[in-house]
Amino acid sequence: AEWHASYTMPYMMRAFEPSPDVHGSYFFDWTTADEIAWKENFSLWMQFVNDYKNRGGKVVVGSDTGYIYSLYGFGYIQELELLQEAGFHPLEVIRAATKIGAQVLGKDDDIGTIEVGKKADMIIVDENPLHNLKSLYGTGVPKLNNQTQKVERVGGVRWTIKDGIVYDAKALLADVRAMVKADKEALGMDPKIPMKVEH
Repeated sequence: AEWHASYTMPYMMRAFEPSPDVHGSYFFDWTTADEIAWKENFSLWMQFVNDYKNRGGKVVVGSDTGYIYSLYGFGYIQELELLQEAGFHPLEVIRAATKIGAQVLGKDDDIGTIEVGKKADMIIVDENPLHNLKSLYGTGVPKLNNQTQKVERVGGVRWTIKDGIVYDAKALLADVRAMVKADKEALGMDPKIPMKVEH
């Protein structure tokens, strides 16, 4: 994914790469047959999850990231996209990530919806995630400007508010980029190249 070059630490890339010594190495010799079987598996599970939701089941968001090229933060947005692919309307996806998630955690008195008396935990974005969930990625998303006819990068979380404290999400991302760059340079790596970390 495009964000690995700037946001994935070298030690994480080592853990992501296929290796018989590392968790997730089953894709070391990934074949066309494996890919077809995996797509069918995903299709069956997506149908199940959507049917479960349609029958009143509570589906929440909680990514299992930190392995096989799924990076913290980015993997969460990928899960939102997978729920839409499974058949959820974008509003249902957002509800699963907020209101229903808080209910399942037993914290819906404090978080999950924007109401007087609840913690002010929210994100501020300059694009409509209901139109395109990709706009929630920290890197934003390429979009054609109809007036200039040029592709621009838009979206990404602008502000993160946690317990009423406002954080500049772009500044936080810049901090992560700087840490990744420094770590790569300390290892003698090209900061622009995400892969090929020697074991």
